Amino acid sequence: MTRPYTRTAGLVGLVLAVLAAGRLLTMPEPAAPPPAAVAETSVTDLWPAATVVRSAGRLADGRAYTPWYHLDGNVSVGTALTGDGSAMRLVVRSGAGSAATERELMRLPSAGNPQFNGFATAGDDLVFMVSASGDAANSASMLYRAKWSTGAASVLARDTGQVVFFNSQYDVVVADGRAYWAAAGEGGQFTEVRSVPLTGGRVTAQRVDGMYALSGWPWLTSAGGSQGGPVELRNLATGERRSVGGQPNELVNCGPAWCRVMILGASGQPARTDVMRPDGSDRKRVAAGTISSAVLDVALLDRFEVLSQTSANGTGALKLMLFDVPSGRSTVLAAGVATVQARGAIVWWSTGEQEAVEWFTLDLRTLT
Repeated sequence: MTRPYTRTAGLVGLVLAVLAAGRLLTMPEPAAPPPAAVAETSVTDLWPAATVVRSAGRLADGRAYTPWYHLDGNVSVGTALTGDGSAMRLVVRSGAGSAATERELMRLPSAGNPQFNGFATAGDDLVFMVSASGDAANSASMLYRAKWSTGAASVLARDTGQVVFFNSQYDVVVADGRAYWAAAGEGGQFTEVRSVPLTGGRVTAQRVDGMYALSGWPWLTSAGGSQGGPVELRNLATGERRSVGGQPNELVNCGPAWCRVMILGASGQPARTDVMRPDGSDRKRVAAGTISSAVLDVALLDRFEVLSQTSANGTGALKLMLFDVPSGRSTVLAAGVATVQARGAIVWWSTGEQEAVEWFTLDLRTLT
């Protein structure tokens, strides 16, 4: 699994007891009670209807399973080797525990180390990119399409260009009956927004000067964010352009509704994380210290920041948290987390190692 994640989240800790210093005559002061731990707020404390779905890290045949995309809290699309290890399978898994079902969409020789990226859906249509050289950033990718509930995968487009993957929910976007993706132009001086009908056909490309990534359709955003200089949001449908400035010590990443501002300390490491509107209004502090953003996309559902906290020395498992932007409240999702992913309304994470790996999934749409 690709893991280019930094982390952020709410403040937890210990309330320290105050120790008495005086003496009463010659009698010793009674011992102070030990420090009392502050109870952490869980997701169900704030949203009783929230349901975290738990599933095994292995398929029924014993092979390790890695989910790359979720259609909802109970249905995922992921990869697993075949029993003899000769091929990598793309599998739809539904349900959990003994009620789980598995259906194969495709398989490719594992010797090519196939990489799967850019999953997106529209109804029963699932599209995704596959590169089979083991280096998705530098090899040609093909776009596939499948009816995720019933059908096998087939090639939708071969002429994809130099596709750029950011590990974002917008790496491939489905809108108006077409699949869209961004490809780097020659020399990195421009971006090609390519698309193809979901029913198949010719790939078309729209050239945009500069380096951009897809965002909430029909918006583009400056690729990779910006430190000091402005981030630009660009609407492909209307031509509208918005410039979002940042201070020299700020790293800004924007979508059409919210921007994330990472304030860097003297050592160049993140010291604080804020969110704000693209026009600079409604700025709020989200996290600081060892807490930072866990996923690239800003404010899932235009509301939730997924955060994680590392240990003081930056090693060990993560504490996963969720920040509700409108209310300013934070809640703990899990501790001892190994990997974190999010796409659209779904956040999922793993705990454990080797045979003990388990996956957990939360549909943010249930947080009402």
